[in-house]
Amino acid sequence: MKVTQYAASRWAPPVRTVLLAGIFSVQSLAQEEILSGQLPERTDSRKYHDEAPTSPRIEGKAPGKAVIVLAAQAVDEKDLAAVKAREARAEAVATDVRLQIYLDEKRFGPGFIDGKPGKFTTKAVHSYNRSVGRRPDDWEALVKEADLMVGQTYAFAIVPESATEWVNPDLPLEYAEQAVEERMSYRSYLEFMAERYHTSESFLVALNGVAITSGIAPRKGLKVPNVSPFLIEGLKEGRSHGADVGLSSRTVVIDTIGRNLFIYEKGATPPAPGAAVVVSEENENYEPQKLVAMFPITPGKLEQTHHGEWAIANCLELPSWYYDKQLLDTGVRSKDRSKVLQIPPGPNLPVGILWSGLTKSGIGIHGTASPRTIGRSLSAGCIRLANWDAVRLPSLIRPGAKVVVR
Repeated sequence: MKVTQYAASRWAPPVRTVLLAGIFSVQSLAQEEILSGQLPERTDSRKYHDEAPTSPRIEGKAPGKAVIVLAAQAVDEKDLAAVKAREARAEAVATDVRLQIYLDEKRFGPGFIDGKPGKFTTKAVHSYNRSVGRRPDDWEALVKEADLMVGQTYAFAIVPESATEWVNPDLPLEYAEQAVEERMSYRSYLEFMAERYHTSESFLVALNGVAITSGIAPRKGLKVPNVSPFLIEGLKEGRSHGADVGLSSRTVVIDTIGRNLFIYEKGATPPAPGAAVVVSEENENYEPQKLVAMFPITPGKLEQTHHGEWAIANCLELPSWYYDKQLLDTGVRSKDRSKVLQIPPGPNLPVGILWSGLTKSGIGIHGTASPRTIGRSLSAGCIRLANWDAVRLPSLIRPGAKVVVR
């Protein structure tokens, strides 16, 4: 896979909202402005959300003032019953949603935030617990920690007007037709919001109902997991991150069997109770490493996976991508360049919104057009992450970081 453009990740402080007895709350907005549909201008990066001042804070979340602005309304008793049923289902999985949010905020990816902890969440729990010196399977301590730190489980998020630049319902399916498009956009506003809040479209439907989600559009709102949003509008084509003294010294370990990407930095991890302590010999060249992040991945096909040690060569956002069928099928580039199509950047590009190339030519760590395939299908030699995980790479690793593929 070859990329042609450079960009760098930029994060903004996350969403914090309050949900009280069926009443949605959006923070730092006057009630009349929301109800009238007129959103005030904001010059800071928090857009329309802040954190409720009474909630315990996850690192990096800023406090704010909550203003009740919108009450759930029902047309008739049947509609009201449906609303109450959705609220009950959302509350039933709230503990698991908070756990997934907390792991995600701590950079231990649980996969989709959907209140259905499966193998990805389990691996994230084990990895995070090890990183802080707890027994890997200590779910109870982690659940209590998540309940304390996350506070409110759900947020009411408004689709920004900038989403119009990133959504194209008519995006073609064929590569030949995609090559003439300006951008590989989302195909719906629901897809835009699902990826923005690290969840699935089906979970947003479960939280909001079919009527609301089918009519979602800019300046309308949805109930979403209360997680730091992936702000795609903050990315820019042609921007890149170079080497960094600290981040370039980290090590990436890609487990192609377990289908996880681990990031380590120099330092000792607190030993878990009962765990063996590694003691190096006097002349042994041993440097302890501590785990700082973990994300689920899709590895390359067995016959196209290159095991060994490499390094990060570049870190590029919003890359374009060359579609070479022969390369994807066989791992060998086509000599007939007329058969190679250049596909424009965008979230629905096969390599997603970020390409982090390795010193092994043609191989990289990148995003994906389909987060549902993460961990469930095989790529053509590269390492795929969900876009909301891939966009964090420039803040975690930089060119020069060692990459071990095993």
